[in-house]
Amino acid sequence: MLNLLLTDAEAAAAGEAAASPIIWIIYFAVLIAIFYFMFYRPQKKEQKKRTALVNSIEVGDSVLTTSGFYGIIIDVTDDDVIVEFGNNKNCRIPMKKTAIEQVEKPDAE
Repeated sequence: MLNLLLTDAEAAAAGEAAASPIIWIIYFAVLIAIFYFMFYRPQKKEQKKRTALVNSIEVGDSVLTTSGFYGIIIDVTDDDVIVEFGNNKNCRIPMKKTAIEQVEKPDAE
């Protein structure tokens, strides 16, 4: 009887040892999936949204820059824009398109 219990215990230990790598693989797969859905995917969605915003910039749009200034787009090139700030028509600053945080299209009335 004692010999029977030892073989059952040994068999259980052997079964756990065989299942252990499978459990670790499943554990790492679940962990990778969690990181993908919590970090990588939202970051990619935000990057696509930001790219669409930068590509939609046109002359006459009101913009908010990352430094907190409001202005109006005067000229658009491939990577740069010229923004006019305030009522003073002399304050025109060239900046990168990536420095624009928000874009408001003028109302078509």
